[in-house]
Amino acid sequence: MPAEAFFTRDGDRYLPSDEARGPWNRDSLHGRVVAGLLARAVEQAHGDEALHPARMTIDLFRMPPFAPLEVTTTLVRDGNRIRVVDGSVTADGVEIARGSIVMLRRTEQPEGTVWRPPSWDAPHPDEIEPPPPRPDRPARPGIPMWETRPIRGTMMGAAVEQKQTWLRESRELIAGETLTPLVRVALACDFTNPFVNSSERGLDFVNADITLYLHRLPVSDWLGFEAASHQSAEGIAVGESTIYDVEGPIGRSTVCAVANTHRR
Repeated sequence: MPAEAFFTRDGDRYLPSDEARGPWNRDSLHGRVVAGLLARAVEQAHGDEALHPARMTIDLFRMPPFAPLEVTTTLVRDGNRIRVVDGSVTADGVEIARGSIVMLRRTEQPEGTVWRPPSWDAPHPDEIEPPPPRPDRPARPGIPMWETRPIRGTMMGAAVEQKQTWLRESRELIAGETLTPLVRVALACDFTNPFVNSSERGLDFVNADITLYLHRLPVSDWLGFEAASHQSAEGIAVGESTIYDVEGPIGRSTVCAVANTHRR
């Protein structure tokens, strides 16, 4: 039986399924599905094969309620080399998130060598066994939100070390629609917050935004996440992941977050 999609269409509205619920509150939506909806809306209304979506920033300034959502987009700038599109997500007429996508025109790669950090030396996801069930967390029936193949460390409750994992989506964003490469990575980029900002005690930070930088789109269903940075003080954290596909690095995901220990 196929996995239930996060949303179904009802005219201009998107009706969430139970799988879209967020981790902090059962009456809220997961931030990552909001990011996916924004990316999808911008891509469908303003996407162009000649333009590459190089940056997507999403402000998650209000807890998204478990309710039907609507998404609108506005073309801000359409130049020779750059296109900028804003998007807004509303529930019952109240804006819950907004975003902006910058698209740059693809062109010839310049000659010369530029320094870059080394790529990770990770095994292919097919070479890694699925993780065993966590004894501290009861198994949920059905299909999980995503599949993971941990390479080093685990998301929470383990030794403090740099984490690396493969991740693959288990379900469609919209029922009946195949995930595009952009929507796939937009859905996943919110993973940076729990992956980078969790400690051996668990996750005590809730992110207020996501910024995704892409120098190319993924070519595989599997996306690799490598914790690149976590810095925090006075309850404010900034975390960053390097994102890979099976051919190498594709970009970075950065989040800012605020301490939220009373909701853990």
